Amino acid sequence: RSPLGLLRLGQLALGAAFWVTVAAHKYEGAAHFALFAAVLVWLLTLALFGLSLLGRWELVPWLGSRWLLANLVHDLALGVGLYAAATGIMGHKAGQKSYCNLPGYSQHCLYSAYLSASVCGGIAACLYLFSGLYCLLRRCQDQRDII
Repeated sequence: RSPLGLLRLGQLALGAAFWVTVAAHKYEGAAHFALFAAVLVWLLTLALFGLSLLGRWELVPWLGSRWLLANLVHDLALGVGLYAAATGIMGHKAGQKSYCNLPGYSQHCLYSAYLSASVCGGIAACLYLFSGLYCLLRRCQDQRDII
């Protein structure tokens, strides 16, 4: 019923695309952190969205009375921060594998998977930034609710 709901749906879709793309391919090194960050933020977003959708945020101890602030911190600190880091990692790994997209290269190439994950993570980070700014705007208007 609010712009935050549409942003949450986009965050969940792009977050799932990010971590499914990474998890479906062979990954090593720092991609483990990127996958961990994406899944952690995705699960927390799913929990926030579910509680907000059902209107049951009052059931969460200590955070229920500060639901707008909890969403704000989640979006700006966790969402933007972790997705920006994960996007940077996957972009760097795509750059390292850019040689394998040459014609005639016979080995399995991870370039497109890493690049796709990087694009999905970048867009997801932007959506988290927009939802964080939306929550911040509501907070500055002295509203306590996300709707």
